[in-house]
Amino acid sequence: MKVSQAVRIPLTRVHTGCSGPVRRWMQRGFTLIEVMIVVAIVAILAAIALPSYDEYVKRGQIVAGITPLADMGAKMEQFYQDHRTYVGACQSRIAAEPAETARFKYICDGHKSYYTVKAEGKGSMSGFVFVLTHEGARNTASTPSGWTKGSGCWSIRKDGSC
Repeated sequence: MKVSQAVRIPLTRVHTGCSGPVRRWMQRGFTLIEVMIVVAIVAILAAIALPSYDEYVKRGQIVAGITPLADMGAKMEQFYQDHRTYVGACQSRIAAEPAETARFKYICDGHKSYYTVKAEGKGSMSGFVFVLTHEGARNTASTPSGWTKGSGCWSIRKDGSC
C-alpha cells in the first residue's frame, strides 16, 4: 500500500487578465477597519438598549412593590367590615403590614374612619413612594429624578402614565 502525500493548496490563484497573468492573495480574516465598524455598531446599539432595559427592570420592581400594597387595601377593607373601624388593623392578623422586602418597606396607619398604607422604596428603588388610601386612591407620592408622578394612579412608566 502506498501512502499518498498530502495535497497542498496554494495560497495564490493565477488569473489571466488583459495584460497577462495576475497573482492575487487569498484574503483570510478581517481588516482592522471592518472590526472597528462592527465595534462601533455594537456600542451604538448598547447605548440605546441599556437605558431601556434599566427602565424595564425598574418597572418590574415597581409592580413587585405595589402588589402587596394593593393586597393590603383589600385586607384593610375586610378588617373594617368585621370591626367598623380601621384602628388596630395594621397590627391584626387579617390586615398585618406586608413583610419588608429588599426593595420596599411598608408603612400602615389606621384610624377610626380612614387608613393610609405606603410603600417606600429602598436600595435601587429609593425615591419611589406609593400611597393607598381608604378611598381607594392610588397615588405616587414621590419619584426619583427622571421619573414623573402619575395622577390618580401608581405610575409605572418613566413618563408618568399607568
